[in-house]
Amino acid sequence: MPPVRALGRRRGQPNRSHSQWRLTQRALLVLVAIGVSVFMVGLILGSHLIFSASAPESLTEGNPKSANNHKGVHDLMLASAAIEAAAKKAQSAVAALKHKVALPRRFKRDGANAADAGDHHHVPKTIMKALHPDHELIMKDYARKAAASDNETSKDLQQRLEEHKKNLRGPFTNMVDKINHAVQEVEHAVMDNKGPFPYFGTPVSETHDFSTYKPLGADRFAEWKDGSTPYAITDEIRKQSDDLARTRRVHVKNAMKHAWKGYKAHAFGQDEVLPISGRGHNNWGGMGTTLVDSLDTLWLMGLKEEFWEGRDWVRDHLEHDHVNSVSVFETTIRSLGGLLSAYDWSGDKVFLEKAQDLGKRLVRAFDSPSGIPYGQVSLSHPESHNNLGWAGGNAILSEAGTLQVEFRYLARATGITEYATKSERVFEVMEPLQSKNNGLFPYYIKNKNKEVKFGNAKITFGAMGDSIYEYMLKIWLQGGKTEPLYRTMYDNAMQGMHEMLLQYSKPSNLAYIADQNSGNLDHKMDHLVCFMGGSLVLGAYTDPLGLDSERAQRDLKVGKQLAYTCYQMYARTKTGISPEVVRFGEHDFSTDHGAPFYILRPETVETFFILNHLTGDPIYREWGWEVFQSIERFCKTKIAYGSLHDVNNDGQGPEDRMESFFLAETMKYLYLLQDPDTEIDILHKHVFNTEAHPVRIFSEMDKAQTV
Repeated sequence: MPPVRALGRRRGQPNRSHSQWRLTQRALLVLVAIGVSVFMVGLILGSHLIFSASAPESLTEGNPKSANNHKGVHDLMLASAAIEAAAKKAQSAVAALKHKVALPRRFKRDGANAADAGDHHHVPKTIMKALHPDHELIMKDYARKAAASDNETSKDLQQRLEEHKKNLRGPFTNMVDKINHAVQEVEHAVMDNKGPFPYFGTPVSETHDFSTYKPLGADRFAEWKDGSTPYAITDEIRKQSDDLARTRRVHVKNAMKHAWKGYKAHAFGQDEVLPISGRGHNNWGGMGTTLVDSLDTLWLMGLKEEFWEGRDWVRDHLEHDHVNSVSVFETTIRSLGGLLSAYDWSGDKVFLEKAQDLGKRLVRAFDSPSGIPYGQVSLSHPESHNNLGWAGGNAILSEAGTLQVEFRYLARATGITEYATKSERVFEVMEPLQSKNNGLFPYYIKNKNKEVKFGNAKITFGAMGDSIYEYMLKIWLQGGKTEPLYRTMYDNAMQGMHEMLLQYSKPSNLAYIADQNSGNLDHKMDHLVCFMGGSLVLGAYTDPLGLDSERAQRDLKVGKQLAYTCYQMYARTKTGISPEVVRFGEHDFSTDHGAPFYILRPETVETFFILNHLTGDPIYREWGWEVFQSIERFCKTKIAYGSLHDVNNDGQGPEDRMESFFLAETMKYLYLLQDPDTEIDILHKHVFNTEAHPVRIFSEMDKAQTV
């Protein structure tokens, strides 16, 4: 059998022709709390002075001196001054809040924010007016008459003062409730930002027809461009989003059923089905790659009958003895990852047995002098291994650093520690080299000598570089955050990305991650880079410094910004589908002339899933739904789904090719995005490999006693 082709998901398709000061939410709340506390002290002092003042006695004592004659008036004016001074200090806090957070409309509308123009002097007047509408006039009149009466006792002044005190009692009592209400509004302003989410679509009927769908166009939802969450995400909003999502997920499930039916009918047990001609295609060694890659997607969608059909084929027909040279990376993430995830979800030992048989053949690739694995290995003769010829005899960065989640799981499940130690050796070798490139690495590695050297000077988060950075974080999460080497390498890499590669377009200020070649920036971005939106946000939510830390907030913001950019890569084309590569320049970006195609990639909807899962913002479901509708409209065939030759040609049909990762990743993430009832928990229980195969983290495996 000839060697399996060396084209793959992470390598792409080579044969195709500001540091800012920021006020955190917690700091804002503390500031407001301090201001309100001072305000409350002023209210208490003011009420004490008013209600303890004995105005009638002080004004009716026999021939008192002037200072005593006017004690009631003096005390009342002291109370007013105390309230005004406290109000000014409270307003200083509110003013600081107002300048740092866009308050919700309701906060401005109902008068809780008394300073309509941000003028501190408005608050005392507003508060005193709330206590009594004619307070200032009354107090001036008291002062004038008190001065005129000198040592005489004025019954009229006494009666009016007593009446005004009674009028003030109610407002003073109610003022505490008003302040508490204002504090609640401020908290909502900080935590929820603005008004309710306004972009919900309508529920989707089970018979909905996607064939007439028209992409909705570019430059919408600009509120999300700067990485904020511009609308309130309340429990009510989440419920509304969940209810709408349940009407959508059935259609994603139907899409998976359609593709599986076509695969089963035309190519069951073969690596791929060709979605137009209906032929089977064994381009990955004849290991049933689409079948194995799809198993956990079937399980998570509740398609158990189809899942067990796949299991029976794995049990009865999957063998590796006949397979010659394969890509270590592609076979690990697709086949080994698919088998391990199927085992993790179902508990069926058949999958673990087949995974171990495959793993013991693949692990021989790590037997290089440097410990950096070779790019390909013969499964029938595992001692035969080498690097890929088209890579100039080099190992590839993303491939070497994207094997560990799978081999570590296999070690944990089988008790064979060699799988873990050999794969982990890659990061132990690479870590000392990280400082040479500000935390980042060129993507060609010379691995045939003990000393590791780089074979080029190109740094990228796209093809051939991307997923090593993804796995730095995910290995750390898989191990229960107990192995600091991986998190430290991840944080160093993200710092380098921010300093060296993060750019913003003109005129729209869209965030993107450029490439660097020999120190010069190349202002293009692969679709593959869109995984970084989700990776940054997951890293922020799990940051050892805390989500409120400056570093985590930086990564959270940029992750959201990248998600918006990647959404625009879809929205700005005629099909509503992103090209393989965009190039930034005039008018933000344009489709790269050499890569206008779409091969059913998942990275953007992966980011949408992660961001919705962690933040609860419904906008990512809305964007993902647009992507799904475009796929249904432009990629669907009678048999399955096909890639697009040019995403800006909406009159050209799909091509005769469907990668296995479309069912393993794209369909899975689209479904999970619209599935509020999923068991997946990426913060506490699960880690996804780079092919979207979720497995439990080690602590969860130990808890279940399945190893």
